[in-house]
Amino acid sequence: MKEYLKKNGIKLGVIVLAVVLVALLAGQVLGGRADFLTNAIVTVREPIRQAASSVSSLLDNIYGYLFEFEQLKAENESLRVQLAEAQAEARAGQDALDENERFRNILGFAEKHSDFVMETARIVSWSADNWGSSFTISKGLRNGIEVGDCVVNEYGALVGQISELGESSAVVRTLIDVDTSIGALVGADGSAAMLMGDYTLMRQGQVKVTWLTEGAQLFLEDDVLTSGSGGLIPQGIVIGSVASIQSEAGGQTEYGIIQPAVDLDTLVQVFIIKEFDVTE
Repeated sequence: MKEYLKKNGIKLGVIVLAVVLVALLAGQVLGGRADFLTNAIVTVREPIRQAASSVSSLLDNIYGYLFEFEQLKAENESLRVQLAEAQAEARAGQDALDENERFRNILGFAEKHSDFVMETARIVSWSADNWGSSFTISKGLRNGIEVGDCVVNEYGALVGQISELGESSAVVRTLIDVDTSIGALVGADGSAAMLMGDYTLMRQGQVKVTWLTEGAQLFLEDDVLTSGSGGLIPQGIVIGSVASIQSEAGGQTEYGIIQPAVDLDTLVQVFIIKEFDVTE
């Protein structure tokens, strides 16, 4: 109805006015010649005049309504744009605050490891491969990153290692990936072991520690750190803690299920350790 009046309102008004003018003209032409006809015209003309006035008033109201509606629509759209801009600014402000907090945390970690040379990078995307756990970062070869480099979060907890490298991007294989194989130290006495990926555990956000030194014993909540073997990952990087203890087939060999210290689901930024003093 609204669109019809917008398109045909003027035509409707012209038709009504034409009817009124014809009636008035007929009254003047025939005036004085036929009283009966004059009276008839007057009788018909007055309701038409009133109807025309009512239609004109109605059209004015409708046009006023349409004008106000379009104004409100434009204002509403403007407010929607302003709200979206305000929300974007708020998100950007929060992102900046979160990033500052991460830098403050990594600064504390860096002060304890003055030999570390680190590069910060944003996570660009996560892999859609259900058979592994990895993500792509915004830094690469041109930033001095190499395959095998250790990747940590802002608290210095192990995230994983660089597994693929491009000029301006790199792929990080996380510590729960099925291909993980990292030297580890377990418990207060630092028993040597291996952090090994496992598909079932990966789906649960966990990893296992196995191949413990002969005679070593696992305990719940034992801390697990990197051993530094291989020279790619510094010694003493926090991996996580023993969440449960399981036995291999036959029940003679134990292995621990590790709950990582890093929360992979909340990662947005990581830090790559490009250089460190191996003799520390």
